[in-house]
Amino acid sequence: MTKLGMGMMRLPLLDENDFTNIDYEQVNQMVDAYMDAGFNHFDTAFVYHEGIGEQAFKKCVVDRYPRESFKIATKLPLFIITEESQLEPIFAQQLENCGVDYFDYYMLHNVSGFTETAWKNVDLYSFIQKKKEEGLIKHIGISTHGDAEFLEEILFEHPELEFVLLQINYLDWEDEGIESKKCLEVARKYNKSVMVMEPYKGGFLADVPEDAEKLMKEYNPDRSVVSWAMRFVANLDDVCVVLTGASTLEQLENNIQEINDADPLNDDELKILEEVSRIINSNITVDCTKCRYCVDTCPEEIDIAKIFDLYNKHKMLKIDEWTQFGNAYLNYTKLPDVGIASDCSECETCIEECPQQINIPEVLKDVAKTFETEIYGFEN
Repeated sequence: MTKLGMGMMRLPLLDENDFTNIDYEQVNQMVDAYMDAGFNHFDTAFVYHEGIGEQAFKKCVVDRYPRESFKIATKLPLFIITEESQLEPIFAQQLENCGVDYFDYYMLHNVSGFTETAWKNVDLYSFIQKKKEEGLIKHIGISTHGDAEFLEEILFEHPELEFVLLQINYLDWEDEGIESKKCLEVARKYNKSVMVMEPYKGGFLADVPEDAEKLMKEYNPDRSVVSWAMRFVANLDDVCVVLTGASTLEQLENNIQEINDADPLNDDELKILEEVSRIINSNITVDCTKCRYCVDTCPEEIDIAKIFDLYNKHKMLKIDEWTQFGNAYLNYTKLPDVGIASDCSECETCIEECPQQINIPEVLKDVAKTFETEIYGFEN
């Protein structure tokens, strides 16, 4: 049976503009609801919540529950690794951050062209294999946003890997860039367990265009929009865990309900999802999942993920005038010490970090044109 994993990348905040200001009281409630529902797989990373994600896991889970009651997955931050001497200190820091003596699942984070400096120049695979032999890791794997050909090369060269974390959802299933279906087939070929990330594609599949939602509701008015996305991934063969990054207690409770009710999709429903995907793709301007990797590296301190979210929602309304999302962008520009779209220096550091392969500087030009020039004509 597929398990629900509690992803800790998008925890609730007390200040939506400060990703270190975590609402720990609500996270505790989320953890309790999740554990009470019979689930126990937590997923975090060294870089989540601007570097305090693992500590948040310790505070809300490790300090409140016995070690044998939960499983923890975290990731080696390839983004910052340039030499082998960094590996031991970072790993030791992660154990301390999480407050555990071992990791149940440990991954090389985002093995792809964006992190090749690390995996080409440093023997990462021998390192994690050694930690497994020492008993500090139970299972080793990778997370990746690479295509199927890239994944096959990795799995062929490294049979020691036990599992992979892949971006899979019905929108990316046949996508030529992401290749969810083909990547899953490669994992099966090499007999690897599969964990799923982005089942809702950063929220896109929880808030679909009206005409897409209409198709779903006409077929089954009692099913929520997100239930279609959950049922799609939860019933794929060889998927052992589906990670959802809930940002509120209500979202988590909904996720729990959806996976418990995740009966398989029938042929008619799969055909509807094909049409829903077509509609969504025709409405999405920027294919951003709000992972925030680009934000962490932006020298101009532009909150790219937040801006792209507002821009997408504005564009979906298909009107070239004031919208609530444009107004939210205007409010964002008035915050202290933030970069706005037109501040982009086109250094392209963000492109290297983007799992979705978005040409972020080019999109920021469009954002600036739309929000800063055409609609408001203001100067920051």
